[in-house]
Amino acid sequence: MKVATSIVLGNKATPALVAEAVAKAMLKADISIANSVLLLLTTEFADNPQPAIKAAAKAANCTQVLGCSATGIFTEEDWVLDSPAVAVMVFGGDVSIHSAKFNHTQQALLTLTAPNAINSTWLNDGNARYGGVSGDALGQGPFSVWQNAKADSTGRIEAFFTGVKLATKASHGLKLLTKPKKIQHINGYDIELLDNKSPFAALQKAWESHRKSNANIKSDTTLPSHLVMAVYASSAEVIHKGEYEQANLISVDESTGSITLAQTLEVGQYLCWGLRDQATAEVDLVLTTQSLTKELGAKADFGLLFSCIGRGPFYDGIDHDLKVITQQLPNMPLLGFYGNSEIATIGGKNQLLPYSAVLSLFSELATLNLK
Repeated sequence: MKVATSIVLGNKATPALVAEAVAKAMLKADISIANSVLLLLTTEFADNPQPAIKAAAKAANCTQVLGCSATGIFTEEDWVLDSPAVAVMVFGGDVSIHSAKFNHTQQALLTLTAPNAINSTWLNDGNARYGGVSGDALGQGPFSVWQNAKADSTGRIEAFFTGVKLATKASHGLKLLTKPKKIQHINGYDIELLDNKSPFAALQKAWESHRKSNANIKSDTTLPSHLVMAVYASSAEVIHKGEYEQANLISVDESTGSITLAQTLEVGQYLCWGLRDQATAEVDLVLTTQSLTKELGAKADFGLLFSCIGRGPFYDGIDHDLKVITQQLPNMPLLGFYGNSEIATIGGKNQLLPYSAVLSLFSELATLNLK
């Protein structure tokens, strides 16, 4: 397959940096004209991305250039944060990217969006989606998305691939601390009663058990509420299948035992508490990669990875997500960025996911054993 990536770092955000990255990718793919280009730029380009986009189109000899800006970007070769950089994936042969309006086969849509361009009506308009939200850790700063070799004023783009089979899945990487329990009483954003018990008491007990069983956690370590997520679904079975939704924990009231979440839930839903955990995230992404490879039924020819800015190298300075993919699928062209949220279809519903990684693998249709 004529698909290749390149990542180039520089001291300044210049069009020349983009042209260099595209030229290197074109050489690796052994093409002189690209069908399409996925172009990712660091935020140093975001205020005025058009010269960079134009340089990519000129170097690739095509106008189907799409992508976005992000705080951090990567390929299978390297990752970059806090420095001007360009990451590209070029497509030749039978593989190309097209506007969603021509998606007559209803393939899942590659979706890239700025934080201020998201709304629930658009997110769940009947199309399955995968992708990420451009931005920094706080959801601030300049964000840009582009397609057809020009910046898009709507702040979001959606497209699909032709000539490939797609398999895509989200990896949450949460260690579930408790069993799912039915929500019995809520007050606005506050969870007040779970299975006849105080939510905070159950969470605190689960944390103590987890702490005691983990030799790496100091005995006086208090509950790290910033690492705790509320995991919820319509039933316990759905949670066990991994098709759950998540909500951030905002605060706890030790006097009442209630817990305030970032969004409202409903009485009758099932909830348990999950902990963001590096080891669990790594194992889960390995399983996700293996599951998607099996679903494809063929060797993956290239992949896209959208990882939360709170994962990857932010655990300990090593991007474990990228390490997992390159070990499981060596030499596979891979492109992605670290974003504010990830987009995936779970249980038939498109979701904005926190602290997750969404992996999409692609195989050329011609290589599949079609019977």
